[in-house]
Amino acid sequence: MDVLCLGESMIVLAPAAAGPLRSAVDLHAGVAGAESNVAVALARLGARAAWYGKVGDDPLGRRILDVLDEAGVDRTGARTDPDRPTGVYFKDPGPEGTRVHYYRRGSAASTMAPGHLAGIRPPRILHLSGITPALSADCAALVEELLLERALDPALVSFDVNYRPALWPVSEAGPVLARLADAADIAFVGLDEAQTLWGATTADDVRDLLPGAGVLVVKDGGNGVTAFEGGKRSYTPAEPVAVVEPVGAGDAFAAGFLYGRLRDAPLEACMRLGHRLAAGALQTVGDLAPPPPPETVRAILEDQ
Repeated sequence: MDVLCLGESMIVLAPAAAGPLRSAVDLHAGVAGAESNVAVALARLGARAAWYGKVGDDPLGRRILDVLDEAGVDRTGARTDPDRPTGVYFKDPGPEGTRVHYYRRGSAASTMAPGHLAGIRPPRILHLSGITPALSADCAALVEELLLERALDPALVSFDVNYRPALWPVSEAGPVLARLADAADIAFVGLDEAQTLWGATTADDVRDLLPGAGVLVVKDGGNGVTAFEGGKRSYTPAEPVAVVEPVGAGDAFAAGFLYGRLRDAPLEACMRLGHRLAAGALQTVGDLAPPPPPETVRAILEDQ
């Protein structure tokens, strides 16, 4: 396969009409998960993408697997747990932004442990995120097995920092996420995350903190993205868009960037395709957006 994604996917519930969660009568249910978002976006672009996470043997878990099937994601290595539930979270819109309430403690995904991918044929790229090691000690050990010990060598390992304050404090997350990102072949981090976790204020500060990452991609919201590879430093501005909802934009960017790497596109072209997918996600309610037309993707990747 081209890209294998591993992490927790959940059901997300949000008010169907504008207003706070506490007064909502009807809720809209969707599927969310950073790693499965990347797998879906890659599959829609035409890559051979897989998601091998774990869900409960319940209607919510089956809905997640149905969505992956519909998108063309290989989930033959995904597992179901008859004794643990599928994780759920709620969005609570408010005047100062949307708050998130997780109900994932003890979920099926939190029981993933070293050996979860034993016997799997290595993909070209393995994609992980910093959410997974926050779920449990076993999940943290699994990520270390895959990223630090390279259990699926020779797969390239992609790691998105994806810091979630609701899951663990900066004092605990900062050192762990720095060690994992620095060991990745491709590392994605938001500049705002880097400021929170490590006190970095510029993309170059982040590079100084993570010199070991083969390719380091530092995202600065609506401003642009700076990428470092070897001694090369590249910057591409973000596409101006009217933001409907920011959720999922980072995952879309990662999918676009990784698709470009699969096609051996130049670093700048990978960033441009990432921006294009992120722009689509920013203009969509929910985590997933339709991909650009194939001719647009080709034009972006072939434009030198």
